[in-house]
Amino acid sequence: MTRTPPQTITPIRLWRWRRNPLRRHGDLVEAWVVLLTWILVVLGGALAGWAAASSVDSALAVRRDQVHEVRAVLTGPAPKTAPSRGGYDDDRVWTKVRWTDAKGAVHTDKAKVSPGTPAGTSVTLWTDGSGRTVPPPASEAESLLQTVLTGVLVAQVTGTAVWAAGRLACGTLVRRRLAEWDEEWSRVGPEWRRLSGGRG
Repeated sequence: MTRTPPQTITPIRLWRWRRNPLRRHGDLVEAWVVLLTWILVVLGGALAGWAAASSVDSALAVRRDQVHEVRAVLTGPAPKTAPSRGGYDDDRVWTKVRWTDAKGAVHTDKAKVSPGTPAGTSVTLWTDGSGRTVPPPASEAESLLQTVLTGVLVAQVTGTAVWAAGRLACGTLVRRRLAEWDEEWSRVGPEWRRLSGGRG
């Protein structure tokens, strides 16, 4: 007895874009939604990442322009031991320092130095336009890393959000198509059973 080889169904690629009697309007809409979703995932994510990276880079550049480096000296010896404040503080101590700005004005503040640093030792500080001490700006390597990471993160989040919106839209179209099939089958089903003699 000869066995009939099983038939394989070859999928027709891009069938939603081709004219055929089985294609519905919803199929074409779904194809457009999928295409636009992927375009927006790639382009939207890239543009959002670039915009975020540019914004961070500009903010860091402005920050670097607003502060400048000064040399200060300790007005007295630093304490020999650092107070114990838990594991989140470094081993340095606060001590009073003095410096003169470019206009000749004398400023005093506190800076962190190693315990036991003698008076008169020179230390580097960063100040803003009003002469207040501020944290040092990010280095060029740190700025580049922060800019790149921000751009990548924003691009990924934007692409994921667009993809999720596209999936939600496609899910809505699929549910609508299934509802249309149920409605059509409720009309055609009884006639189909009558013609097939009650089978199926």
